[in-house]
Amino acid sequence: MADRHGPTGVVPRQRDTRLDVFRALALLTIFVNHVPGQYLEHLTHKNFGFSDSAEAFVLISGMSVALAYGARFAVGERLALTLRILRRALTLYIAHIMTSIITFAIFAGGALWFARPDLLSEINLRAVVDRTDEGVVSMVLLGHQFGYNNILSMYAVVFLMLPGFLWLYRQSARLLLAVSGTIWLCAGIWRIAPSNFLDDGYWFLNPLSWQFLFVIGFVGMMRAKGKGIPRHPLLTALAVAYLTVSMLWVVLSWWFIDFSYGLPAVLTGFDKTFLSATRLLHVLAGAYLMATIPALTGWAALPLSHPLVAVGRHSLAVFIFGTILAMAGQVLMFVTGKNPLLGTLYVLLGIALHFAYARYLDWQAAVIANAKRQGLEALPVKSDP
Repeated sequence: MADRHGPTGVVPRQRDTRLDVFRALALLTIFVNHVPGQYLEHLTHKNFGFSDSAEAFVLISGMSVALAYGARFAVGERLALTLRILRRALTLYIAHIMTSIITFAIFAGGALWFARPDLLSEINLRAVVDRTDEGVVSMVLLGHQFGYNNILSMYAVVFLMLPGFLWLYRQSARLLLAVSGTIWLCAGIWRIAPSNFLDDGYWFLNPLSWQFLFVIGFVGMMRAKGKGIPRHPLLTALAVAYLTVSMLWVVLSWWFIDFSYGLPAVLTGFDKTFLSATRLLHVLAGAYLMATIPALTGWAALPLSHPLVAVGRHSLAVFIFGTILAMAGQVLMFVTGKNPLLGTLYVLLGIALHFAYARYLDWQAAVIANAKRQGLEALPVKSDP
């Protein structure tokens, strides 16, 4: 019998690796951007357009969820699938709390080890230091978030909304997009978002806004499954034009140009919290070109053994790993006077560690899979009476 597993022994050969590759690039870019002050940060695509790696990550997550859950939300299976989704949301919540605690420990350890108490005033830590009892409760209830530790909490809330999205999609894809888009628009116009407990304001990444990008990715993948996204010359031209204007806007600092005409900021601004339309259109334009230009889609179809595929396949574990490395890198930058060369060397090492950790996770999964297979083969086979 032919081997049905890939190089690691656990991944089917028919797996489409393109999403893994693009997700890996988003994860690595998030890591680079989360260690500010070094040279590589200036090379990431946030410097050449309105959106950044966070938007790409959420869009790809919606596409991945379509593959994982989209076709399985059928009558008779909805309760079991909903429970599985809620368990995933709980996993994301726990991961967020864990990384937040480790982040606090890294900065507190740096403050003690290097005699730099000013570290405890960075990335929104001070409120928890000064009001520890309220701060711990706020962290657990998601009412206080540290800087660079806000993607998983937003993603967990979006996952809580996922069963409702799946039900709406079963009724109509257009209905789901209309409901999701209305939530995004209302949240942006009236500034509706989860509140912070210890200070004024709300979450840095508002799940009521970002769910729209997630849903677009979900619907796009569900509709394109098996047939791809059709390429239209006009849409291609518009996407290229928008990306070009966006790049010039950022590179040439055209932020002084006001084209709001009295419209809400969610439609004409550049706000990340409420995912302004300018950012939303930017990531969608890039995704459309990625999906419809054969050279790009062909390049991303890498073999299962490729390191980028391994990084993207273990996205949650790698994201947690990268967040911890980035927080340690920030402390390193602070205590070394934000030396850009040292920071760059650290980030290069961190990228290598991403690949090494993903390969380790592949190896671990293969060991477990082989152990289970051998255990099943060792079970006695009962003969018919």
